[in-house]
Amino acid sequence: MDFDISKILDQVYTYAPKVLGAIITLVIGFWIAGLISSKIKKSMEKNNVDKSLAPFLNSMINITLKLLVLLSAASMFGIEVTSFIAIFSALAFAIGLALQGNLSHMAAGILILFFKPFRVGDFIVTNGYSGTVKEIQIFNTILTTLDNRVIIVPNGAIASNPLENLTMNPVRKVPMTFGISYTADIDKARSVIEKVAASCEKIDHSQSVDILVSELGDSSVNFAVRPWCKTEDYWDVYFFMHENIKKAFDQAGIGIPFPQRDVHHYYPEGKA
Repeated sequence: MDFDISKILDQVYTYAPKVLGAIITLVIGFWIAGLISSKIKKSMEKNNVDKSLAPFLNSMINITLKLLVLLSAASMFGIEVTSFIAIFSALAFAIGLALQGNLSHMAAGILILFFKPFRVGDFIVTNGYSGTVKEIQIFNTILTTLDNRVIIVPNGAIASNPLENLTMNPVRKVPMTFGISYTADIDKARSVIEKVAASCEKIDHSQSVDILVSELGDSSVNFAVRPWCKTEDYWDVYFFMHENIKKAFDQAGIGIPFPQRDVHHYYPEGKA
């Protein structure tokens, strides 16, 4: 089989500059894209951009820049960029139909990142799960529970269901209920609760503590106790009050009754 060396050399001379130019474009373009992404990342860190939003924005910018570099390199080979974009759009549409559920999670993730109903580090309750937000991804939100379990919740489920953010406000009340026996002195019990609350350093003493008789229960007189504290001190206050009120009630001789029931026997006349 004969080869026409002159034609081969002509092809080499024709396409070698294009190939070399495309390679140089890719190398330099990717390097510039990485450099720009790095600069933008440092700028967002310097300007205290939200930790949940910054990685997502930086990733999207990096991908967009590299895509532009690839399109530029393709055009150097004589490939019609408009045709390539049309093919890419059709492919994206087909993939979108196949991944409708995931795309809804993606859209929800974008809404969460921009509207910020919660941030990384917040403690939230959603879809029956509660935990500290460890990471907000484009499709899922990752929670760490109080016992160090990892819960992965789809963003679509979070966006379409009620969400409770327990750490959005800097201070909150700690609602508690303490019961005393019906024979105990209400005023004495209130005084004991006040002293215990006054001894808790993590309660916000600039605001009054609610100590109210909330219910005359079946077996006990119930006090609703609601002190204020910093949000991060919630559980410290909760556990301190329960332990120390029990000790203080014991010392003051105030009983905390078990559930009890009065039983009345009825005897027919003459059969007592």
